[in-house]
Amino acid sequence: MEKQIISTTKAPGAVGPYSQAVKVGNLIFTSGQIPLDPTTGELVGGDVKKATERALENVKAILEEAGTSLDKVVKTTVFVKNMGDFAAVNEIYAKYFEKDMPARSCVQVVLPKDAFVEIEVIALAE
Repeated sequence: MEKQIISTTKAPGAVGPYSQAVKVGNLIFTSGQIPLDPTTGELVGGDVKKATERALENVKAILEEAGTSLDKVVKTTVFVKNMGDFAAVNEIYAKYFEKDMPARSCVQVVLPKDAFVEIEVIALAE
């Protein structure tokens, strides 16, 4: 089975030795996406809801580049700076995953650039 590197300018470029996503067989594995604006490279901060939306938009752009969509996500991992933000993150998350919810883990961690949230997914290729 061959792996294919996925890259798009519609999401922030990798800031280290990793790819935005990798496709292997019929699975897409994204790297964690923090709320970086892909145009400016600046962190979207100040509001955890806006940060969550930006992180999910980055994930969405990567999946679209890979030829799939959020509807095909089977597993997410959500990393939060503060578990006290869990309800706010959930509110935005639920707008992106309205039906057939993927499996999910959520943990509190220290994030790059002191971001509020980071999200990675595993999705089926279409």
